[in-house]
Amino acid sequence: MTNAAEAAAREIAEVLLHVGAVIINAKDLFTYASGVRSPIYCDNRLLISHPGARRLVTEKLAGLVADIDCDVVAGTATAGIPWAAWVADRLVRPMVYVRDAPKGHGRQLRVEGVIEPGQRAVVIEDLVTTGGSAISSVEGLREAGAEVSDTVTIFTYESPKASQALAAAGVQLTALSGVATLLYVATSTGRISPADADVVRDWHTALG
Repeated sequence: MTNAAEAAAREIAEVLLHVGAVIINAKDLFTYASGVRSPIYCDNRLLISHPGARRLVTEKLAGLVADIDCDVVAGTATAGIPWAAWVADRLVRPMVYVRDAPKGHGRQLRVEGVIEPGQRAVVIEDLVTTGGSAISSVEGLREAGAEVSDTVTIFTYESPKASQALAAAGVQLTALSGVATLLYVATSTGRISPADADVVRDWHTALG
């Protein structure tokens, strides 16, 4: 990671901590949608209620997407939808979103919006744990005829298994910040204790 990228990662970690998006509880573990049990929970949905934080994150995500050769910005349902919309608006690009499964009525579409076969799409997530949601969205877009090779996210737990799964699906992940940087910022500013940080690091090592 370059010095500029590391500085940006720390800035995003600071924003997440400032809005209270990060909770650490070493005793009562959180359960993620993927089923993973963890002492740390990052609720990026809180960001949408803070205009300053929302604007900064949108700007940083847009910077990542601008460096990717894409025609359409796609958001994962539901947490990626607002970020995809704000980024698409900032970059003046078309936007779609991808459901977990086709809608059970109407046109029974999985990808909502207009995307043409052969168009290049980038997937926006708010958070990557196992990579499963991003991969599912990529598959949905590919089924619709789009070309997808990149996903960007606000935060990643930096699981090697997630990186391997994304790589196997032919997807490059780029994140604004990750758990290692967040722990550095949180401990250096006294927001969490070194002991709690060690609990998260031990969990992260076991996550694999």
